Amino acid sequence: MKKVTALSTARRLRSCMTEAEKAFWLQLRDRRFTGFKFRRQFPVGPYFADFLCWQVKLIIELDGGQHAEQVVYDRQRTRFLEQQVFTVIRFWNNEISQNWEGVAQIILQHLQSCPSPQPSPRGIGGKGR
Repeated sequence: MKKVTALSTARRLRSCMTEAEKAFWLQLRDRRFTGFKFRRQFPVGPYFADFLCWQVKLIIELDGGQHAEQVVYDRQRTRFLEQQVFTVIRFWNNEISQNWEGVAQIILQHLQSCPSPQPSPRGIGGKGR
C-alpha cells in the first residue's frame, strides 16, 4: 500500500488546480508579484495553504462554491492558521477573473507591511565596515 505523505498530497493538489488557481498562480509565480516569493499548496500543520508567502506570513485562499457549504470547517482552519501567526485572506474564485485589480490591491496592502524582498546592495547594512 502506498504511503500518503504531505509532499505527495501537495503534488496532487498542485496538479489539480482550478482555473482560478492557475490564473492566480501565473500572477504570483517566480516572484512576479512585487518580488515576493509565494508557494502553492504548501502544508501548514494538518492543512494545505493555497498560496503562502513566508516573508510576511500571509496565506491566500481561493474559494469556490463548495466553501459556502463548509463555513464551519473553513473557520476552524483559519483559526488554526492564525494561531500559527499567519494572516489569512480569502477571495472567491470569480474575483480573480472579474476583479484582479481589486484583489491585487488587497494583497499589496498586506505585503507592504514587510520590507522589500530584494537583497540589500553589497556593503550596506552588512558587517565589516
